Amino acid sequence: MATTLTGGNPHIIQLPTTPASSPSEPEAIAQQWLTKLQIQLAHPESIDLATIFHKESWWRDMLALDWDMRTLHTATEIEAFLRKRQGPSALSNFRLQNKGNFKPSWNQVVDGLGWVSSMFFFDTAVGSGTGMLRLTQSEDKVWKAYAVYTSLQELKGVEEPLGKRRAEGTTESMPGGLEGGTWVERRERQKEFLDEEPTVLVVGAGQAGLNMGARLQSMGLSCLIVDKHERVGDNWRKRYRTLVTHDPAEFTHMAYLPFPQNWPQFTPKDKLGDWFEAYANIMELNVWTRTAVASAEYSDSKGEWNVDVTRGDGSQRTLRPRHVVWCTGHSGEPRVPTFPGQDSFQGTVYHGSQHRDAAELNVRGKKVIVVGTGNSGHDIAQNYYENGADVTMLQRSGTYVITADKGVFMMHEGLHEDGGPPTEQCDIVSESLPFPVQFALSVHATKRFAEAEKDTLEGLRRAGFQLDFGPDGAGIARAYYTAGGGYYIDVGCSQLISEGKINVKHSPRGINGFGTRELKLADGSSLPADIVVLATGYDNMRTTVRKVLGDKVADRCSDVWDLDEEGELRAMWRPSGHPGFWYFGGNLALCRIYSKFLALQIKAVETGLSKGTRHQERTNKI
Repeated sequence: MATTLTGGNPHIIQLPTTPASSPSEPEAIAQQWLTKLQIQLAHPESIDLATIFHKESWWRDMLALDWDMRTLHTATEIEAFLRKRQGPSALSNFRLQNKGNFKPSWNQVVDGLGWVSSMFFFDTAVGSGTGMLRLTQSEDKVWKAYAVYTSLQELKGVEEPLGKRRAEGTTESMPGGLEGGTWVERRERQKEFLDEEPTVLVVGAGQAGLNMGARLQSMGLSCLIVDKHERVGDNWRKRYRTLVTHDPAEFTHMAYLPFPQNWPQFTPKDKLGDWFEAYANIMELNVWTRTAVASAEYSDSKGEWNVDVTRGDGSQRTLRPRHVVWCTGHSGEPRVPTFPGQDSFQGTVYHGSQHRDAAELNVRGKKVIVVGTGNSGHDIAQNYYENGADVTMLQRSGTYVITADKGVFMMHEGLHEDGGPPTEQCDIVSESLPFPVQFALSVHATKRFAEAEKDTLEGLRRAGFQLDFGPDGAGIARAYYTAGGGYYIDVGCSQLISEGKINVKHSPRGINGFGTRELKLADGSSLPADIVVLATGYDNMRTTVRKVLGDKVADRCSDVWDLDEEGELRAMWRPSGHPGFWYFGGNLALCRIYSKFLALQIKAVETGLSKGTRHQERTNKI
């Protein structure tokens, strides 16, 4: 059994092939393997994984062995990593999950690949964790690990006040008793930070900032969230009128507070904005709206920031947090190209981020060109068509398309779905495979989606729409994590394209420029145009940091998104390159999942457990 790298790209792999027969006692197989691992880890200086790991195996770790996200590939790399990190980390007391969906079981994952998988639990020197194991048989019929996942879930001595540990809530039980004031009196002082500085300043009150604030406060860290909008949730309310979430409800819960059972499957933007506002109140988050960061400077000697903020009433406040979490949207600043002749164009040109609603304009019969075929481009094109415009989408390269009513639900089968396992367990399972393995499995899943959606895809092809399933056929997974775009989750526009109601023009070499009433293409042709919408995407999140905080901060930060050499996302949810500065973003589900891990990293710094990462010096890497 082997995992093969293909095409010269370390993040495109070929999955192994395994015997087809299912074992009769998966629990015994998993327990025997886990016992062997524990024996090995008891003597880290002499770890020898040859008998329990395949040569081409994987280990993904989130904070259990290193205060960072790590992916190790091959038994040799894993062995070296464990020899260095197991001593201080002290993983021990391994226990299998013995009930529910993720107890030991045989899974025929794809044709030719089956494994025994199980969730398991363990302790570390500083806390407790949860993991996943996936075992396949070697040629000599020995069960060995193909993929192992370990994740720190809680720190000892500073556990979150959840369930039976919840706070009593009476005035007498609060610090200082009655003299400290009632709950509402304390909240007023807390929200204004009259008695202390926030340990963490979170910039942005969208799904990233709110999940982050909830996690930090649950872990006992004082946190202030600032946002430029008038109300929490305006980052969704102020987007284009017809927007709804493209992910289903069970996938998009917020930390600690799932949507009600009667919540719609796909959430309208204004409804989601109202939910965010309610969430901030229910979770007792300290949010200053109508507040902008004016300047920020970091003191390496003090290990703290000096941040000036301007509030809605014009007043200024200087804050001295030890951490800044940047939650302004993982896409950064709008990418707005300019073209020759654009100034003389007699129509309207604007970036997709400025789109609100075609119904506000008199567009009936107008020639509208939408440049770009991602989610926003499709939604904007559909909005213009529904208001009577003559719409053409300009497509430079192929786009991956998956439908919201079929493929999206197939993506979540067995995990985040109605009647499925608990969200917390689904989150662990969904993130437990290294991204290269996830992509390789997505190749097979994408083929299944395409078969289920073949009528839609064939209709697009007939209309001249270019489809692209990715260099390895991995579809939406690879497109999202490596490029942050290049796909469309279909909520109706594909049918309009197939029926010829929205036109498509393929222009591989792009745009040459503008005429007075036309868009000139590189192939020498042109398109008449009254309105041109540039749905051309966004720059790296670091561009927003540079714009707001300046070059001194941005130059010390790394670029964000896409995979690093190990196969983890660059800089997101993990050390950014700048001490005390963290990037945080993603869709609703990722913000729920990774807010825990980022909050744990910050808590570890503040409790002295992660001395090396106080200034994010990654001295503990192998």
